[in-house]
Amino acid sequence: MGEKVVAGPFGLSDRQRYRSKLQQCLAGLARLLTEKRFDRPKNLMGLEIELNLAGPDGMPRMMNAQVLERIASRDFQTELAMFNLEVNIAPHRLGGRVFDRLAEELRTSLAYAHRKANEVDAGIVMIGILPTLARDDLISANLSDVERYTLLNDQIVAARGEDFVLDIDGVERLSCTSASIAPEAACTSVQLHLQVTPGRFADVWNAAQAIAAAQIAIGANSPFLFGRELWRESRPPLFLQSTDTRPPELQAQGVRPRTWFGERWITSAYDLFEENLRYFPALLPICDDEDPLPVLDEGGTPRLGELVLHNGTIYRWNRPVYGIDDGVPHLRVENRVLPAGPTVTDVIANAAFYYGLVRALSEEARPVWTRLPFEAAAANFDHACRYGIDAQLEWPRRGRYGGTTRVPAVQLVRDELLPLAAAGLEAWGVEPADRDLYLGVIEERCKRRINGASWQSRTFHRALEKGMERDAALAATTKRYCELMHLGEPVHTWPVGLPEPATAGLIAS
Repeated sequence: MGEKVVAGPFGLSDRQRYRSKLQQCLAGLARLLTEKRFDRPKNLMGLEIELNLAGPDGMPRMMNAQVLERIASRDFQTELAMFNLEVNIAPHRLGGRVFDRLAEELRTSLAYAHRKANEVDAGIVMIGILPTLARDDLISANLSDVERYTLLNDQIVAARGEDFVLDIDGVERLSCTSASIAPEAACTSVQLHLQVTPGRFADVWNAAQAIAAAQIAIGANSPFLFGRELWRESRPPLFLQSTDTRPPELQAQGVRPRTWFGERWITSAYDLFEENLRYFPALLPICDDEDPLPVLDEGGTPRLGELVLHNGTIYRWNRPVYGIDDGVPHLRVENRVLPAGPTVTDVIANAAFYYGLVRALSEEARPVWTRLPFEAAAANFDHACRYGIDAQLEWPRRGRYGGTTRVPAVQLVRDELLPLAAAGLEAWGVEPADRDLYLGVIEERCKRRINGASWQSRTFHRALEKGMERDAALAATTKRYCELMHLGEPVHTWPVGLPEPATAGLIAS
């Protein structure tokens, strides 16, 4: 959805033509795969982080246009709501000291953006859901002034035909309605891209699906929404419900939601693109002027514009991406599981864990997805979102007896997944210093059983115990989070609770 989208009202003929063009694009993709036209391995990874804007009081600031004008960098873009930004880091080749280089680039970019935001009494906050968001902040009037967001909102609202229902039952329960998709903007995430060859795509995607629950368990950072303490990672249920085009009757029939974990292991990238056409009607039936099949006949590389646009309106937690670089097509797995934050070090540690683990698991002789039912992987994901660092996950037994067993997520990560991630990073050619530093952050989170979500929850409850009102406790927790985030030490080292005396103000440069 990063492309410029301009359209007027859609009619019946628009949708019929778009469906036809989608089928042509799918046929074009099939030919590209059959003819082996895709880019050779380059071991390229990419990183995007969605950010929040908040003021010295920890409250959201609806001013991304003003902040972006001051930043004046193509690395920073708008996101769905006026309190959101996104930063994009250029692709890097996996190997050497890549993670240290990424960390330095991110620190430099975020510090610069933060200074610019300070000029208008705001600051950058890297967190899964800003705890101080209120229902009145997440309304259609606060969507970014960008046509594609307005258009997407209008089409999702029209498809649903009634208000969206948010009903999340966690530590506490949130039940409310929304007339727009604006609550989706509360969800700010990290997106990890990995360019893969068609022959490796299915193995990498399956591996990414299998470990999504472990990623959430150690990386959860979104326990609050609208003043309620919900799941340790509340983004997935919020994202699902705030974009759900299905009224209750279609949900009861088993119609698939557009925010989707999936329902099976795959054998090809084609499986995912084909499912997206088969299961999901078009939201933005905007036709490209390209005819993909004649372009292929002439030896060219088709943009597959309709397929790319449609794919961008289906929110898989591991999404297939088709792209073109220097006239050569490529495929990427886009991992959308993780929340933003808490610190640059934490984000890079999460990335190192992911890239190492998918490399190791995708090359195993007996891959985990041949031993773990897909339904178990999906259930693991939900359980990890609910319980975070305290989750219990179903995982294949080691040894001769086979089957699966339930194991604490922290034990699974420390005993089995971290050694695999280390082996995967070695296979990528990552320097031992980078590998040990960033995987060490993951290990310490497991030892201390603390991540961003558990720190937020504990600090909030300490504030309540000292007699603070809920709203004041959430604001104080947010301000303290921001202080520690900008100091940059990883979250497992953060002292729980508010300092004495309570820090006055933030977010300062």
